[in-house]
Amino acid sequence: MRGLAPREAWREAGRLLSVVKLQPEFVNRKPSQLSGGQKQRVAIGRALAGNPEVVVADEPVSALDGSVQAAIINLLSELQAERAASLIFISHDLAVVRYLADHVAVMYLGKVVEFGPVDAVFAPPYHPYTEALLSAVPEPDPDRRQDRIILEGSLPSAIDVPKGCPFASRCHRKLGEICETTPPPAHQLADGHRIACHIPADELTRLQTAGLPAAASQASAVQAMRP
Repeated sequence: MRGLAPREAWREAGRLLSVVKLQPEFVNRKPSQLSGGQKQRVAIGRALAGNPEVVVADEPVSALDGSVQAAIINLLSELQAERAASLIFISHDLAVVRYLADHVAVMYLGKVVEFGPVDAVFAPPYHPYTEALLSAVPEPDPDRRQDRIILEGSLPSAIDVPKGCPFASRCHRKLGEICETTPPPAHQLADGHRIACHIPADELTRLQTAGLPAAASQASAVQAMRP
């Protein structure tokens, strides 16, 4: 660690290991001697070394199994509360996002298509892309019917961004040419919730009422993560 004498650096490394719930002797271990979850804990400890006000976690649990995911997620939640640091959590797993986040930004092709408090983003109306993501969440109840939205069409280039809605080429609710040629307006809803779409918010709500089981699945998945 820069600016610290060797003995102080070792002591600080041990302290950071304890923060992420690893034993001090891990300071002498090599990456090949660590499990996937232990590697993530070490990475989190390293990110905290400079006492940051903002921590960016990009898919920190994507390669871990369920039980290890839950442990890392709960660790991040505890650290966020204890250190009063802002956590920017990047993930495709919306159950994890709902558990950790206060506010959610749903992005497609580098554009924010929906933003708002977590409870608002996970209740209709959704942007069609958010709706598709929610439909992909596994349903824990085998007797409950769930309609999966399969995104078809070509994935546009991030270099040659479409003139209209970035999601138009794959959108299951595409209206027509206007979606391809005109940027969508931002619908400002309650509590800072906004959706960028050509479809009015009340119409999206009507179309998506049948999608409520997906949100219920999210709630079930979130409960499963709690310690």
